[in-house]
Amino acid sequence: MNIITYIILGIIQGITEPIPVSSSGHIFLFKNIFNTNIFNTLNFEIISNFGSFIAIFIIFWKDIKELIVAFFSYIFKKDTRKKYETKFRYALFVILSTIPVGITGFLFKDKLESLYSLKGLAIAFLITALALFIVRNIKGTKDDADIKLKDALLIGLFQAVTIIPGISRSGTVLVACLLCNLKRDTALKYTFMLYFPVSVGTLILGVSDLANTNELASMLVPYLAGMIAAGIVTFFSYKWLSNLVKNGKLWKFSIYCVILALFIFIYFR
Repeated sequence: MNIITYIILGIIQGITEPIPVSSSGHIFLFKNIFNTNIFNTLNFEIISNFGSFIAIFIIFWKDIKELIVAFFSYIFKKDTRKKYETKFRYALFVILSTIPVGITGFLFKDKLESLYSLKGLAIAFLITALALFIVRNIKGTKDDADIKLKDALLIGLFQAVTIIPGISRSGTVLVACLLCNLKRDTALKYTFMLYFPVSVGTLILGVSDLANTNELASMLVPYLAGMIAAGIVTFFSYKWLSNLVKNGKLWKFSIYCVILALFIFIYFR
């Protein structure tokens, strides 16, 4: 029964990780709807997020490889520096955009579990819905090479807010990118370039706690089942999101978030 439960949780994680509706919020909501305490929310987030990480890494492998090569080639190959300048700047902006959420995540790591509440989750869904609705008609004009330092810093500040449970990281960063006038496909790519350092940071911060938890040995198989399910579903969920963003249908998620918030207020009144 545990394995089935964790596969379902992995599927929820896989569907909601790429799309702008907060995967952690959905897992917390699932936990309360079924009134179960069989799992530690943050431990499962770490493991299932790793499954999503692998899937998105596969999708963006070519882009990641190019950025890593360009970053170090720019630093160590001075004679060909001009060739790598644009991608080096892009990689640098990804790092800068990650710093604010890295700082807030480090400072509030031990308090994250206490931040979860159903009413707070509903409010967060409403905030996400409003943000997605505001940017529904923005197409943007900036490509990768047009991203500026101020854009990277503003996007980073937006991303820092996403440590609040229920505030979607992908949704918030997408909104920030569109507000900075990035094209839709450019915004989508930058959003998921930021996903990688954030995920690695989350793993680093959480792996020691995870390794020392008493439940790890007994829950290893269910956790792995959930992780695999999350990875497979994330791959296809991202493809779905990509089509919606490029076709200007991001606003549809705002309707879903409003419905979900109303459900929480009514069901848990």
